[in-house]
Order: sequence, then structure tokens, then C-alpha cells
Amino acid sequence: MAWLVTGGAGYIGAHVVRAFGTEGIDVVVIDDLSSGHRGFVSPEVPFVEANVVDRAALHGIFGGHQIDGVVHLAGFKYAGVSVQRPLHTYTQNVTGMVSLLEEMADHDVDKIVFSSSAATYGTPDTGIVTEQNPTRPESPYGESKLIGEWLLRDQARATSQNGPGLRHTSLRYFNVVGSGYPDLRDTSPHNLFPLVFEQLVNGKVPYINGDDYPTPDGTCVRDYVHVSDLATSHVAAAKALTAGRELEPVYNLGSGDGLSVRQIMDAVAAVTGIDFTPDIHPRRPGDPAQIVATGELAARDLDWRMRHNVEQMVASAWEARQTVRAED
Repeated sequence: MAWLVTGGAGYIGAHVVRAFGTEGIDVVVIDDLSSGHRGFVSPEVPFVEANVVDRAALHGIFGGHQIDGVVHLAGFKYAGVSVQRPLHTYTQNVTGMVSLLEEMADHDVDKIVFSSSAATYGTPDTGIVTEQNPTRPESPYGESKLIGEWLLRDQARATSQNGPGLRHTSLRYFNVVGSGYPDLRDTSPHNLFPLVFEQLVNGKVPYINGDDYPTPDGTCVRDYVHVSDLATSHVAAAKALTAGRELEPVYNLGSGDGLSVRQIMDAVAAVTGIDFTPDIHPRRPGDPAQIVATGELAARDLDWRMRHNVEQMVASAWEARQTVRAED
């Protein structure tokens, strides 16, 4: 038996795949390589280059392998770009989920861990977010992730009429950083760590959007969680579902206190040895001062905890950036 990891060649997905391997659990990967990298996945892991909207590819995987469950990470993940590309976003994230759930039902696969997003909350009324906070997504990306959660809920309800039904949980998180392996790095053109590193590598000065927020140092405070910690909890969720444990429908994977953008910049300067003072740009419209999630429920059920401090997050990410592979 094996777990199917969709998007398993991506930055987060590849860490999840290796976390499964550490636990001795076989995996199969599907990824269209639109943002992932074939070199992130070991040649020993069965790999299908395809999109999850491709029913024929999914059918071949479920028919050709004994799939026990699914970790669904594949999707279009750029909230800002989703505003300009809503139809593409919904196709990848909503139609993709429908295709996956249909194939799972056709092949009697009844366990799924969904990589959701804290973008489902939108701009919360409070700086500390719990799973009870109202969901008010503000982008097609956030909306598509919330719809994915609804699809899981409704499919579980429908399939439970004639049996145990679909068993599922969704994991919501904010900014994923760091690296667990020197050959796995974040290559997103939209995320803070890669953006800052590229500025420094190219001899430019990183910048902060606004330093007059009502926070301790005036810059925005956000959750930053290490990708290896995240991967550990994805696998813990899969193992819990396999063991038949009851899980919450949604978990936040949060730090509980967060880090400011200036703290990140200071850590980058200290770790890289590149002395710089970030430029200050105007605030970006709509940026809340603080969004931080608690992780208490996930700590209780999914082995969630912050195992890395900010310096370790930056150091691991910088090491991976320094060992850029030629094929990237």
C-alpha cells in the first residue's frame, strides 16, 4: 500500500514525500511540474507527470497502484495572481479536487489529508487566529481552498450514508519557510525568503512594505513555520487516519506568536553575513498588522510544534539557496 502525494515535486510536497520515506511509508507522486522540480523526487519513487485535472492520469495511478490514502498538495497557490487568473485558479484547485475525489470514490480510497490555507480566513478580526475564526477569503485562491474543504465535508457526508465514508482533515497555514535538505528549496517568485535572497544575491537591497504598523517594531507580524515541521504533521495526519483515529475537520499549523518582517530581515543579515539596512516602502493596501494562528489542536493530535527558531529557518533556507542545482 502507498499514499498518493499530489504536487509531490513542489517545495512543500517534496518535503512531505521524504517525511513519508523516513516513516517507511511508500508513496506515489503526481505533479505537472508547473512549479515543482523533477529532481526534488527520488528516481526510486513512482512519479507521474500530469495535472490532477487529468482524469485519465489519475485513473491510471489508482488502477496501477494500491493507494491507501491521498495527501493533496497540488494546486495554484499564488493568492495575488489568482485575482488576475480566477478561472485558472478555480480549475486547478476546485476542478482538481473534484477529479481527485471522484477517482478516490471509484477506487474505494477513503482517506485524504488536504493542504489548505490560512487564506481561507481573509483578514481576521483578531490578531490570533483559531479554527473557530470565521472564514472570509479575499482572493480566488483563498475561496478555492475553502471550497475544497466544503467538497471534502460534503463528500464525507454523502459517502457515510452506506458505510464509514470518506475520512479527511484539512491543514491551514500561512508562510512556509526554510529547508530540510540542501537540495530542496523554495523557488516561488512570490515568497518572502526567496525574494530577499534574490535581492541580496543580485546586489540589491531588500525592502519592507511599511514600518508604521501598531506592532512592537512597526512592521507586519506573520506566522512563519518551517517546512519540515509542516511535513511531519502532514504525515502524522495520514498515519492517524490510517489508524482510524478521529480527527478535526480543520487544523491550524501556526506558531502562536509570529515574527515581524524586520525580525526576518535582521536574521537574514546575521545568517548570510551580508550587512544591509532594508529600504522602507509604503504600506501595501490591505495588509493587516498581524495575523498569527494558534496550533494547539494540531499539537494535541498531529505532532505539531515549532522545532526551528528564526535563525535556523533562515540558515536552512540560505544553505539550500547556496546549492542551487543546475537543472533549476
